[in-house]
Parts: sequence; structure tokens; C-alpha cells
Amino acid sequence: MKKTVFYLCVILMIPHIFMAQTTNKKAIGQTKITPSFLQEFADAFNAHDVNAILSFMTSDCIFEASAGPDADGEKFVGEAAVKKSFEDVFKTYPDARWGNARHFIAGDRGVSEWVFTGTKADGSKVEVTGCDLFTFRDGKIAVKNSYRKNRLVIPKA
Repeated sequence: MKKTVFYLCVILMIPHIFMAQTTNKKAIGQTKITPSFLQEFADAFNAHDVNAILSFMTSDCIFEASAGPDADGEKFVGEAAVKKSFEDVFKTYPDARWGNARHFIAGDRGVSEWVFTGTKADGSKVEVTGCDLFTFRDGKIAVKNSYRKNRLVIPKA
């Protein structure tokens, strides 16, 4: 009788044990992305802190710029290429700022809307609205796909 009760308990516990392990494995490495996560990402951009920016992104991240030679802009793949592209933006626009940010999350996708302002070395200014479309993986940004209005540069005053 004791053996029967023991085996019955084992049989009843096995599905629970496997489901618990599956749930725990699934939870490991997944972090819920929130609007505050995207605001911290935007804050890192406004601080021009490239290392902080990359800390929000996967090591195999992709940045699709709003301008470039291809229909989808210029694509930068991997940390080194993405880092250089962001550094180039900060060199071109030393006062670059993404203001009035609004963020939305839907599963593994997200959107940030913003107004970009910046001044080039020659004094010409840019002020445009735009957005980033994100794809998330393992609690980080895997793809940052940028879009912005096409507006003429504001000449130096």
C-alpha cells in the first residue's frame, strides 16, 4: 500500500515539476519592456552616452537609420557598427536632442515618438518630428528602426 501511494504521488507530481521547470526557464532572460525603459534609452541619447545607449541593446543589434542609400535607409549591424553610427550623429550635431518623447509597447514591439533638434558645425539647424520602431528580445532592443520627417535645413541666422 505504501508503494502504491508513493508511485501515485510521483505520477501526480511529474507534470507539475515539468511545467514549473518550463515556466522558470521561460522567465529566465526575459525582462518586461516598459515605457520607462524606453525613456531611459532616450535619456542616454540626450546625454550622448554611447556606452549607456548600447547597454539597452542586444550585442547583435541592428540600427536602421532614417536616411541612406537604400529604400530602408542605411543599416548598421552589430555593436561596433551601431556605436560608430551613433558617435557620428553626435559629431554632426553636438547639441542633438530628442525631446517630447512618448513611448508605446505592444508585446515584443515598441514605438518612441520624438522631436529631434540639432545644430551642425556650420550653424544650420534641424528640427523634425520622428519615431523609432523597436523590436525587443531578451529584455533589450534588438532592432531600432528610425523614421523622421523630411524637412529642409533651417539656415544659420
